[in-house]
Amino acid sequence: MLGTEPVRSRRRFSFEGAEPLRVGLRFIAGMTFDRWVEVGRRVRAHEDASLWWLGDWLNYGRQMYGDRYQRGIELTGLEYQTLRNYAMVARRFELSRRRDKLSFQHHAEVCALASDAQERWLDRCEREHLTRNELRYRLRNERQRNTIPAPPSLRLSVDGERRALWLAAASASGVALDAWIVHTLDAAAASTRLMNAV
Repeated sequence: MLGTEPVRSRRRFSFEGAEPLRVGLRFIAGMTFDRWVEVGRRVRAHEDASLWWLGDWLNYGRQMYGDRYQRGIELTGLEYQTLRNYAMVARRFELSRRRDKLSFQHHAEVCALASDAQERWLDRCEREHLTRNELRYRLRNERQRNTIPAPPSLRLSVDGERRALWLAAASASGVALDAWIVHTLDAAAASTRLMNAV
């Protein structure tokens, strides 16, 4: 995956009718509505691609130079967890498995699933034109249907403040507290497993 694709072009990004600058876009006078819409589409494509680019860049640096995330934090100004998430999604989806009709966020939503489940969900997203939010909703519903309640012997003692915080997070996710805890622990375990596998 890393270093196997030749660099094809070193030219700057360009948009017909708009000049990309480091701090914004400069538009030509009299741009048509259709051209303005096309510039928006292209900007969106680059924004989504940049998440893949950052993830691939971090993984390449880690593989080639052993540098974890400190350099990425310094260079991008992004938080460690954000960079780690980008790198994890990029690692889980080789270039050949990435769907250019779906966003980076679609891939991130299914990242913790097994590869065959990822493929099924991404196929479904393409076929049904699901947004990222629709995908998230359907995944949540499926997890709730398939969630096995924790055995009665498992008990957690938490203070009232922590319980209130967890209840608020579960409520914001639209799930019951026990389902939210199970999902959160499963996601953390999957993330740890992925990190240890690399």
